Amino acid sequence: MQIDDLFNILHNSLESQNNGKKISLKDMANSLGTSMRTYQDWKLGRAKPQAASVVMKMLGKLDDDEIIRAVRKINKLEEVL
Repeated sequence: MQIDDLFNILHNSLESQNNGKKISLKDMANSLGTSMRTYQDWKLGRAKPQAASVVMKMLGKLDDDEIIRAVRKINKLEEVL
């Protein structure tokens, strides 16, 4: 699996969670704190952020419940910032 596949899966999952409402590249990039061009390059596979690849590999080693716990912890950290 390529990193662009992962970005597309996650982007589509967020749209599904949003009752199927499309999320623009610009809105997604803004929510991630990056430029639209950078996010577009990630999504199209023109750029491969090394950290994202490592994070995905780490998540892939966790079971479902542990992924949920980790994501909840990350979200709590975001709330503090």
